[in-house]
Formats: sequence, C-alpha cells, structure tokens
Amino acid sequence: MKLRFWGVVACVAALLCDAVAAGTTAYHDPQTGFTFAEYAIQYKIGHTLVFRVAVPTQVTSLTSYDAVLQVVAPIDAGWIGFAWGGRMIGDPLAVAWSNGNAVVLSSRRASDHTAVPGVWTGAQYTELKAGTHVNGTHWQYTAKCTGCTYYTNSMGSKSWVYATGTNHLAFAYSAARPANPSSAGSSLTIHDVTNNWEHDFSVGQNADFAALVTKNS
Repeated sequence: MKLRFWGVVACVAALLCDAVAAGTTAYHDPQTGFTFAEYAIQYKIGHTLVFRVAVPTQVTSLTSYDAVLQVVAPIDAGWIGFAWGGRMIGDPLAVAWSNGNAVVLSSRRASDHTAVPGVWTGAQYTELKAGTHVNGTHWQYTAKCTGCTYYTNSMGSKSWVYATGTNHLAFAYSAARPANPSSAGSSLTIHDVTNNWEHDFSVGQNADFAALVTKNS
C-alpha cells in the first residue's frame, strides 16, 4: 500500500482538513517527572491527539541533543505518525500503535511522497517505561530520541530542531492498524488525515533531563 504522508494534507469525510489546536502549554508529568511542551490537536471533531516534548536546558544552538517525546492517542487509533521537521520526506518520523497492552514505536523516514516510510536507523528511540501504557480509552508512549534534533535532510544539508524556540511539526493519523502490529517494521495503510502546527519547545526545558531519563529507563 502506498502512503502519501505530509506533502499534502489528506482528509476523508467527517475528518478535519484544518485541525483545531490551542497553543503550546507547559505540562508537568507526575508519572515521569518531566516538564513537557504540550500541544493538543484535533484529528476529527471532538477527538484529540496530544504531543509532548521535553528537552534539556543549555543546549548549544545547531547541535544534536536528545529529546523526549510523549504521545497520547485514543485506543481506536490505528497508528499515529509524528514528524520532527514537519515533513515526511527526509525528516525523522516516529510512528506508533498499540498492540495489546504494549505500544510499538517505529523509527521511520521516507524518500518520496508515494512510498511507505521505511524503517530508519538514523534515529534511535529508547522507551521510558514509566510513561508508556495502554488503558481502556487511550494509549501513550514516552521515549527518548537520539538523532531526531539534528540530521541530514533529503537535500543533503543539515536540519535542526530548536530546543529554545518554536518548531514546525506534523502528525498523521490512520484508523487502520498495521498489517503486523507486533512488528516495528510492519507495512502501513494510507493515513486518513495529516496536519502541521507550531510547537514552542522553550516551555519544555528540564535542568535534570539526564537524571530523569535514567530514572524512567
């Protein structure tokens, strides 16, 4: 199945082409201890995805740093994609779905708009177990990403994500589950909706970032 991801916003009946979202807010997670920059965005009327990012303080500009991503999705979501650079092509992608009582997280990247994003080893995700769970209504994952904030893009030049400023991000939502949900390399069906937003990472800084990663690993 070919996948058209973030090049053009894709919508189906009853889904929002322009998802509604408020601004970035600070969220202190009692489970992990991280302070996240949180953005909630609707993928259809009355249904919301939550994206949270935590970063360390005193990050040198235009350098690579680890970041923690936390995503909250409804239990009936087939899979959710997150683009660190706001595009499908050449940007690190975090694609996740629930599998029973677990969440499967897959590092992916795409080379064009018509191919399914392949598994990408240029970014590594480390699950933080205290912030990853599934219940009767939602699933959530929390993971540290290495390689998501400074990388070589599809043009062969460097792209970066600002730890102290606003970044252009994107999501994709699919109601259909992966073909093999137990495998992080499973093939995916086409998404139902995508959208972009501006996410202010400055409200998600953590002076004790490294200690919190260790605590939650």
